[in-house]
Amino acid sequence: MPKTVSDIYRKVKHLGISKEELETHLDEMDKKGSIFGIKKGKRKYYRTQILFVGIYEFQVNRVRREFMEDIVQYLDEAFANEMTSTGVYQARIVPVEKSIPYENFIYDYDNIRYLIKKVKGQIAVANCICRVGHDVMGQNCKQTNLRESCLLFRQGAIHFINHGRARPISKNEAIKILDEAEKSGLILQLTNAKQFYFICTCCKCCCEGLKSVLKTGYPAKLYRTNYYAEINFHLCVKCKTCINRCQTNALKIDKDFPVINLDKCIGCGLCITSCPKKAIQLKKKEKKYKPPKTSYKLYLSIMSKKFGKWLVIKTILTLILDLKLYYFLKKK
Repeated sequence: MPKTVSDIYRKVKHLGISKEELETHLDEMDKKGSIFGIKKGKRKYYRTQILFVGIYEFQVNRVRREFMEDIVQYLDEAFANEMTSTGVYQARIVPVEKSIPYENFIYDYDNIRYLIKKVKGQIAVANCICRVGHDVMGQNCKQTNLRESCLLFRQGAIHFINHGRARPISKNEAIKILDEAEKSGLILQLTNAKQFYFICTCCKCCCEGLKSVLKTGYPAKLYRTNYYAEINFHLCVKCKTCINRCQTNALKIDKDFPVINLDKCIGCGLCITSCPKKAIQLKKKEKKYKPPKTSYKLYLSIMSKKFGKWLVIKTILTLILDLKLYYFLKKK
């Protein structure tokens, strides 16, 4: 929960730092992206910042080779295992629009253009930190030249704009960016919650999160998706276009025909939009996945899996007490 300078000062004043020095220090941390600063009226609030999507993405306009090397090493040694350990992933996959036939009803929370048209608040676009970071390391993207392709919404968009990390855009501009991303064969990942705050456009050669999930060998179990691809062998002409289009290595050739590994297929629909004979279709999974309403509920679910339900209950009780104290002090 966001805290005021006064809230934080009560916990650190024993260190001998003044409230003014503390505020300067917090503002500098916010500027660097290590914490998240929010301004409401004349009052400022600060809260902790997660690594993905958060601290990492905020380095986009000042990324250095050493930083990227550290991130890649950390992901490989520790974060990837930690991220996949609960089976509850922070991002989910939505299919590209043209891959869904009209007769196959798409859930509202999987219809990305419908969601963007409904969204309230600020929208922004930033450069993709993964592609920019790989450019810095001399490993240019093999999939696309698109760099300005990460979409941000609501408070996250405002935060990035205020710090010069993104520019404001309209809903129509956001949809055009998605069109370009789909044309380039990029996977659409967004917050695994109905109230989403980011949409990433990802490729297997640059996206650090996607690469971490692919290392497990079963991305379909980690990404929350409601679809999978199915091939009609009577229509397939063995052109192998779908093989090159797939970002999760879910397709391979067996006896001249492409075969889908359902442990790897995440239902993104990219193979469908590139098939010249329309021999591939997206099918709905038997068990429908409905994302939680907010990111807050998503993170509570992750905490519950990692540390048990008691910690979640304790966290909720602490937040309730914090809110009661906040409103009490506000009345004073």
